[in-house]
Amino acid sequence: MSDRSSHWDEVYATKGEAEVSWFQNSPSTSLAMIRATGPDHDAAIIDIGGGASRLVDALLQDGYRDVSVLDLSANALDAARKRLGHAASTTSWIVADATTWQPAKTYEVWHDRAAFHFLTDPRDRAAYVERLRSAVAPGGHVIIATFAPDGPEKCSGLPVQRHDSASLAAELGPEFELIETRSETHRTPWDSAQAFQFSRFKRCR
Repeated sequence: MSDRSSHWDEVYATKGEAEVSWFQNSPSTSLAMIRATGPDHDAAIIDIGGGASRLVDALLQDGYRDVSVLDLSANALDAARKRLGHAASTTSWIVADATTWQPAKTYEVWHDRAAFHFLTDPRDRAAYVERLRSAVAPGGHVIIATFAPDGPEKCSGLPVQRHDSASLAAELGPEFELIETRSETHRTPWDSAQAFQFSRFKRCR
């Protein structure tokens, strides 16, 4: 974890929120797919690799009361907390590596935009899925967004593993049913195009 943490702490220590390629002023696809799961306002929702993303702002504005954000980088989470101000106190902030984290509760919605695709080692992906299984009970939803097969091969200087819904389904296993997939062309702050795929699964057993 230390090498990964130090990389992302350095990124967030040296770049502003809108100076990273994955910045979104409005995380509309993520929010739409979370809403599509039909969670009530007390549903536990976790954003894996959320960093300084504005998804937490949007979820709190939607009235969700049990929101957690997990990230390797304490600097990233500090940036989000500062932006939210007093509202940050209603959110759980978890500094952890999703491949080694030990979930203390279960969640109705697990959301991950652009964290899973950094796991290029099959052992890391298996460890991530093991944590996901312990954190998402039957009936819960998993939303994973990665670079699509025609998306970039690297991000922030690191190689990525691109995915489509079929490769994600193979990683998660048969107890997760694919519900929907959406494509998104993300525009970076410097207006380059990045092909993403968003896949939503429901745990059926």
